[in-house]
Amino acid sequence: MPVTEQRQTFRSGGRSIAVDVFQTSGTAPRPAVLMLHGADGLSGHDQYREGARSIAGAGYQVHLVHYLDRTGERRASFSTLFQNFQLWMETVNDALAWVSSHANADSSRIGIVGISLGAALGLAVSSADRRIKALVNYFGPLPHGAIAQDARLPPTLILHGGMDPIVPVSNAYAIEALLRQQAVPHEIKVYPEQAHGFRGEAHRDATQRALAFLRRHLSSEAGAGPSPFSVNG
Repeated sequence: MPVTEQRQTFRSGGRSIAVDVFQTSGTAPRPAVLMLHGADGLSGHDQYREGARSIAGAGYQVHLVHYLDRTGERRASFSTLFQNFQLWMETVNDALAWVSSHANADSSRIGIVGISLGAALGLAVSSADRRIKALVNYFGPLPHGAIAQDARLPPTLILHGGMDPIVPVSNAYAIEALLRQQAVPHEIKVYPEQAHGFRGEAHRDATQRALAFLRRHLSSEAGAGPSPFSVNG
């Protein structure tokens, strides 16, 4: 089915935050997915919108959140990244509240797909918000200090490149260790020859894994049975 795209906005910290909403036609409630882009932002990049269309085409309402609007940036500045992280977290939390009341969104089935910096934000936010039922982490760092000791993450899929020079693959294994410690259903796939971003067959495989993971954990039957724990499957 064709996917429509519509620009909408919500307020966070006194600023207007843009959201691109992707969905197929119909009025039946459907699972909602927040997509959080990387530090490179959304200017001049089509891969985030292409990913959003792929997920929406599988039956989800996808919200690509322009969280950098909160700090007035087109791309995240590494010199101020750590001091802005909390502000972006607040904006993602505000986005969750906005999505929960969005037309045709099933507020009981919300997931996050985060890429790089967006994946770190997804980890931090979902660790404290039980509305998040699934998290897909594309080569994101473990945000030290942003996850409470008593927090519990949702079912999580970790996708990482073994040769990532920006976010070393040790981050993927650190997140996996945390998930094991919490006995959280999770999967991890490391692509040995990939760097910060996937190409070719790795890109196609990661997309299929992400869609399958969302289907398992956001479908109407999710939670009916045990979820497998698998490593590099």
